[in-house]
Amino acid sequence: MSTAQELRNGLQRAWNQLGEGWRELRQRAGHALTRFRPRGGGQELETAADQFVARAARWGLLAAEVHEDGDRVVVRLEAPGMEAEDFDVSVDDDLLVVRGEKRAGHQRREGNYTLLECAYGWFERAIPLPAPVDQSRARARYRRGVLEIELPKAELARRRLIEVQEA
Repeated sequence: MSTAQELRNGLQRAWNQLGEGWRELRQRAGHALTRFRPRGGGQELETAADQFVARAARWGLLAAEVHEDGDRVVVRLEAPGMEAEDFDVSVDDDLLVVRGEKRAGHQRREGNYTLLECAYGWFERAIPLPAPVDQSRARARYRRGVLEIELPKAELARRRLIEVQEA
């Protein structure tokens, strides 16, 4: 095999591996990829914070874990850099909907950013629930960058053991 052919084969293998990696990333993290929108909505940017947010990334990851046991569904959502009052959490049919705003809380007066990957602004994330829940008894806590929502299952969705009697 010629050197040119070996090079072509090597490049093809590298390209295939890169494509496979992107497919796996999209499959695993696709739902976590969340769009952040600046508050201004196309209006003039009034404050330095608004100008900062306008330069920030428009997409960020809000990774979630959903755990189900016999009586409840627990959802953990990674959302660093926020406060508990920044969230609006609701249940809409079989979806847990988390809305909020990540504000730019730290402003530099001097110097320039050479890398700005953090996303700021309004966001909405919908997480499918594995079972019907009783939203009236739901609880949410935010600590150390993680929002944890505990959703008791609706009575009809709870697992119940049925005793088998001898006939």
